Amino acid sequence: MPAHRKKSLWAVAVVFALIFGTLFSIRIGLFQRNAEQDPIAALAVAENFADKNTWMNIFQGDQKIGFSHASYTRTTDGFRFNETVFMRINTMGMIQDISLTSNGLLHEDFSLASFSFKVSSGRFDFVAEGTVSDTKLALETGTPGSMQSLTVPLQEKIYFTSGIVQAASTADLNPGDSTTLRVFDPVAMGQESIVLSVLGDEEIQVMGRTLTATKISLQFKGSTQLAWIDANGDILKEKGMLGIRLEKATREEAMYGLPIRPSQDLTEMASIPANIDIRHPEALSILKAKITGITDEAVDLHGRRQVYVDGMLTVRRESLKKLPAHINWKVRRWSKNPYLEASPFIQSNHPAFIKLVTDITSEEDSPLEKARKMMAWIEKNIKKQPVLSLPDALSTLENRIGDCNEHAVLFAAMARAAYIPTKVEAGVVYLNGRFFYHAWNLVDLGRSQWITADALFNQIPADVTHIRLTSGAQEDQLNIMGLIGKLGITLLEGTE
Repeated sequence: MPAHRKKSLWAVAVVFALIFGTLFSIRIGLFQRNAEQDPIAALAVAENFADKNTWMNIFQGDQKIGFSHASYTRTTDGFRFNETVFMRINTMGMIQDISLTSNGLLHEDFSLASFSFKVSSGRFDFVAEGTVSDTKLALETGTPGSMQSLTVPLQEKIYFTSGIVQAASTADLNPGDSTTLRVFDPVAMGQESIVLSVLGDEEIQVMGRTLTATKISLQFKGSTQLAWIDANGDILKEKGMLGIRLEKATREEAMYGLPIRPSQDLTEMASIPANIDIRHPEALSILKAKITGITDEAVDLHGRRQVYVDGMLTVRRESLKKLPAHINWKVRRWSKNPYLEASPFIQSNHPAFIKLVTDITSEEDSPLEKARKMMAWIEKNIKKQPVLSLPDALSTLENRIGDCNEHAVLFAAMARAAYIPTKVEAGVVYLNGRFFYHAWNLVDLGRSQWITADALFNQIPADVTHIRLTSGAQEDQLNIMGLIGKLGITLLEGTE
C-alpha cells in the first residue's frame, strides 16, 4: 500500500465529527415545535420547575472519557442555563481533548431567548451565537475574528435542546406520548425533524442506587439517543451511539478520574471489516460489493459512477478523457450555480482564498489543471492529523492542519474561489483491511462532468473504494449517522 495512503490513516476521524454532530444537534441544538403533531399541549409548567445543578460522568464503554456540568436558574422572566462538556477522545491512536460550553436565556415556557455556544479542540474553535426576536433568529457563527451573520425566519417558538428535556420532565407525560419537532441546527444552518417519545418507567442503577426513571428517546437522522429522567425532573442517564453514555454524579466524582490511558479508538469501532484484502486500491477500475444495513432513503448510493440495484453496488472509476482543455471563466463567474457560492464553513469569497488560488493557478489552466494545482498545494502545505472540531475552511487554511473533513472543506473553498463548482461527499473508504468513514469532494471539471476528488489522498479521480453515501453540502454528512454500527460491505468477485 502506498506510503501516502498509510499516512492518511491518521486523517479518517470523520466518524467523530458525525458523533459530535449528533451530540450537538440533540443536546445543544435548537428545536422548533410542530404544534399540529404535538400531543403534549404544554411541555412545561414553569412553576413546577426547581433550579438545577447537574454533574455527569461521560463514559465510552466502561471507561470514563469526560464530564458535563449543567445548571438552570430562575430569572425574573424565565431561566438562565449554562452547560460545559469536556471529553478526552481517542481517534486513530491520537488522544485529543475537546470542550463544549453553552449558555443563554430561556422564557418562562423554556422557549429560547438567546444563546451562545463554543467548541474548542487544540488550535480550533467554533462559535455560534443567536438571539430570538419575534419571528426571527439572528445568528452569528464561525471562528473568533471571522464570524458570519445569518437571519432565520421562524414560524413557531424554538427550544434549546436541554431545555426541551427539562420542559418535558415537568409535564404530565405518559408512556406512548411522542412529538415530532423541527430542529434548527447551527452546525448545518438548516432544519430537520426529531422525534421525542416517552417509552415508560424503568429501574436503573445510578450513583450506587436503584432508581425509577422515565425513559425518553430522541430519534434524529436514523440514530437514537436515550435519556432517563427521575420524578424531580433530573436527568439521571443518557445513552448514544458507539457505547457513549452519561451518568449523573457528584461534582467531586465528575471532576476526578479523567483517563490517563487511551480509550477504545472511536474510528476503529465505527469502521467496517472487509472480506477481501485490497493491496493497491488506487489501481482498481471497478469495485463490486453487496451492501446491507441501508434503511434510510437519505443515503445516496445510486448515481454517477455508482450503480446500486437490489443491494448490489458497482463503482466505476471515472475517465479524465474528453474534459475541456479550455473554458470561458467569465461565464463561470456570473453563473448562479449553488456549488460556486460561499457558505458558513466554506468561505470561498474570503480574500485569503481568492488570493491563494490567483497565486497558484492561471486563467489559461483547464479546470483539471486548476484542481490538480490546488490539490498539490494542499498536499504540500496541510499537515494530515485528526482534528476534533467542526470542519471550517478558513480555520484550516490558517492552522495548516486537519483530517479528511478539513481537507474537503478547504479544497471546496479553493475550488469555488477558482470558479469550479464543488460539492462535499461522504461515505466510506478502504484502508488496511477495513472501510472507514471518510469525506472528499465532487468537482465539475467542465461540460457538467462531475469527478470525485480526494485532497487527503491527492487523487483525481478518487479510487473506487470511496463508496459515496451522501453528496452535496457539508451538513449532509449527518445523514450517515444512522448507519454507524449497521452498515455491512461484502466485496464481490469482479472487483478489479
